[in-house]
Amino acid sequence: MKGLKIIVLAKQVPDTRNVGKDAMKADGTVNRAALPAIFNPEDLNALEQALRVKDQIPGATVSILTMGPGRAAEIIREGLFRGADNGYLLTDRAFAGSDTLATSYALACAIKALGGADLIICGRQAIDGDTAQVGPQVAEKLGLPQITYAEEVLEVTTKSVKVRRRLDNGVETVEGALPMLITVNGSAAPCRPRNAYLLQKYKRAVTVTERQEASNDYIELYHDRPYLNIVEMGVKDIDARLEDLGLPGSPTKVKKIENVVFQTKEAKILGPSDANIEGLMIELLSNHTLG
Repeated sequence: MKGLKIIVLAKQVPDTRNVGKDAMKADGTVNRAALPAIFNPEDLNALEQALRVKDQIPGATVSILTMGPGRAAEIIREGLFRGADNGYLLTDRAFAGSDTLATSYALACAIKALGGADLIICGRQAIDGDTAQVGPQVAEKLGLPQITYAEEVLEVTTKSVKVRRRLDNGVETVEGALPMLITVNGSAAPCRPRNAYLLQKYKRAVTVTERQEASNDYIELYHDRPYLNIVEMGVKDIDARLEDLGLPGSPTKVKKIENVVFQTKEAKILGPSDANIEGLMIELLSNHTLG
């Protein structure tokens, strides 16, 4: 099977382990400038599954598609360093403030503009929202079947894909027809590390905007090596409706963000005896900490 086209939906997210008082703007959106930006963890798991399929299928390609500000190109480069073939940055001021509905609409329009895909793979959810909605919404907007909570892509043929899913009460193996969208759990295999050769090959991969802002413009380099050009796409490039993007297209409104820190009020030291352990279990059950 040749020419399998895989798109990985990835997101650059604020590191929610460092949420502070400035994490939220007055309009209820996340103040991303106040937090360190990282590659969404479960999207890295999704990238690994895509790269494994690429390893098995001759001629398969993996493209990273992300929506965000200019600095989101960083995770496209990270994907290239790990084995992806190219990347697309969906960036426009009109996308600012998008909730899951507006985000999935923009991503679906971008995928259509790119000619679709045989497999679309993304993380189950992003750590800055934890909604697990964008992947399924993209599938619905594209009219594609979907497999969620995937832990491993077991087999891909010309017509179908077989996936192992990790659920709360066990594991199941399901099969569906291509084209297909798959969301991947954090329990899936971690993404492979950067490849030294790919790091050297793609270290100068940039968007047009980054080239314009740089002090050195290697014009001949980007002309001779087109794979170093990360494609930027805006509203006009994906033929999207402005009223369905950004804050105007986002019915979800965040009221408040809090950083909750759990603190212990008392401590209890138990000796290593069956009676002490039994007493602790009875206490935990009686106050409904367990059960």
